[in-house]
Amino acid sequence: MSASVREAQLASIGERRHNALSLMFFLCAACAFLLRATISPQILNMVMSYTSEGGSFPEKLHIGTYAVFLVLAMICITRPIRLAGDDIRLFRATLSYALFLSLLVPYLFIVGRAGSAGFIIDSYLVACAAVMIMLCLGEEISRALGNVMLGMLILSAMIGTVEAITHFRFLPFSEGELQFRPIGLAAHPLSLGALCATAIGFVSLTRWRIWVRALCIFVLYIGAAASGARASLLLATAEILLLLVFVPWPGLSPAHRRQAKLFVLTLALLAGAVLIAVLFSAGFLNRFSNTLFDENYYARIKIYEVFHLVEWKDILFGMNGNELLKIVNEQLNLPFIESTPVVLTLLFGLPIALIFAAAFFRYLLQLLYRTPLAAYIAATVSILAALSNNALSSKGPDLMVLFILIMAYRKPRRDRAVRI
Repeated sequence: MSASVREAQLASIGERRHNALSLMFFLCAACAFLLRATISPQILNMVMSYTSEGGSFPEKLHIGTYAVFLVLAMICITRPIRLAGDDIRLFRATLSYALFLSLLVPYLFIVGRAGSAGFIIDSYLVACAAVMIMLCLGEEISRALGNVMLGMLILSAMIGTVEAITHFRFLPFSEGELQFRPIGLAAHPLSLGALCATAIGFVSLTRWRIWVRALCIFVLYIGAAASGARASLLLATAEILLLLVFVPWPGLSPAHRRQAKLFVLTLALLAGAVLIAVLFSAGFLNRFSNTLFDENYYARIKIYEVFHLVEWKDILFGMNGNELLKIVNEQLNLPFIESTPVVLTLLFGLPIALIFAAAFFRYLLQLLYRTPLAAYIAATVSILAALSNNALSSKGPDLMVLFILIMAYRKPRRDRAVRI
């Protein structure tokens, strides 16, 4: 009897220790993710040469990136990793993709483009590390981390809306703009709009009450409108319609489901028309007042003329990023390169850029395998919004946030767990 009591006590102690470690790692992961997502380059540049000229290579990595890798190392060292069947597939896929990215970093150092290696680590490798953390911590903690990230994005949308109304930013933003645009907790108005649009689809996958989800989607949509990111707002509008039409509604017969969807869709279109009028009167849609085909649109088209200004060897084998930006500034009179295809092609060279793109989309599809339809819709919106600017070729948290949300709201695992 005493032996069984002792075993029960040991089991209880072991369970309490496991729960305490799980809570600690949840808090550490949440803090690391929030650091990476909310500390903007403008803030970091106040204390280090993050995106500004000069400084050593360690300064070119975000403090949140260090925090994410540190949390991953702590988890791997201090606790066993339990994975289910589909998680093992994801674990291997993540390791393979991270290895490919890790080989690309020293290649960029060897060819004299060390500065370009920063966004590989700060955007892509840190996103892989976040996936590994989510896999190691299990489904419930992963979902809780997803809720934390969604809460941050909803708060960012609310802050951005207040900034649009008051024309006052709460965080520093150094880029001069002809028209005021808010940033919320993001680094740029375009990032705010893209993250708000991305979050809409994942809010529909939470376990929150239906009215809470509807309210959060409304807040995120207003945030996308307030950001002035036109592509993100159009994508968010299409995303909401697609969610209403194609996402399954359980508990209803096919006939009742069609009737309910038709009613809700009609109501959404009517409410949307009223909302558009309100947003126009509030000044949130001023960038739509003339035409979509303005100077910003033509700047994204004009940037492709840079291929006529460089040599064939630059297209095939890549070139220095500073030289590329100098050509764009002086010969095309553009301040930035807001095109991921242009940046990747001329930094890596066309062959490596194609391999890089193929590896990225292959890994993204592996993450989305067996996820709900809403996750596919949200991920598609996120990538299209990112491709409308340079989010996939700069040091930003957008990709990490997307990967975290995909991992958080996957279908529940049903496989028997194995210890590795």
